[in-house]
Amino acid sequence: MPSHTDAELMQLIRLKRREALELLYDRYARLVYSFAKRASGNESLAREIVQLVFTRLWTTKAEYDSSKGAYANWLLTVTRNIAIDVLRRERRHAGSVPLDRIGGMPGTEPSDWPEAEIVRRSEYSEVAAAASRLTLPQRRVIELLYWKGYTLQEIAEMGGEPVGTVKNRLHQALKALRRNLQGFREER
Repeated sequence: MPSHTDAELMQLIRLKRREALELLYDRYARLVYSFAKRASGNESLAREIVQLVFTRLWTTKAEYDSSKGAYANWLLTVTRNIAIDVLRRERRHAGSVPLDRIGGMPGTEPSDWPEAEIVRRSEYSEVAAAASRLTLPQRRVIELLYWKGYTLQEIAEMGGEPVGTVKNRLHQALKALRRNLQGFREER
């Protein structure tokens, strides 16, 4: 089974083949933990996030589609979403847990990363370059919503603006990001 692709392992997980989950865990637990640790800034929360990620893989009906990108990217998106949920829960229960770490790449040496992580880092660089072309208010709404986990309502309250203004800014930012990313990819 070690020669199975990630997509094949996900199909086997749907059939409740425990060894498939164990193999994916062996392949990606370090990456997921690194991302979760950086996102949460807390070892205990990072371990909880890792457990939740692999439990979600076992229990969810969500499917990985290899035509939409690398498995590591998909898995880190799952990790990011779970990290946001955990940190929101902690913020609700403990007052205010800082959410300013989500979205960064693990701080390990590139030689320690799986090959898929190197691809992800390249894509991350493209997104960062595309985001650098956004206006400051557009970058702020993207950062607060997607990386820090705030809701549109919370962002509007922070800025003393109507929610509609924030939604419009987000819409314009996403359109600009898409345009910028297409431009980068056409230049290659």
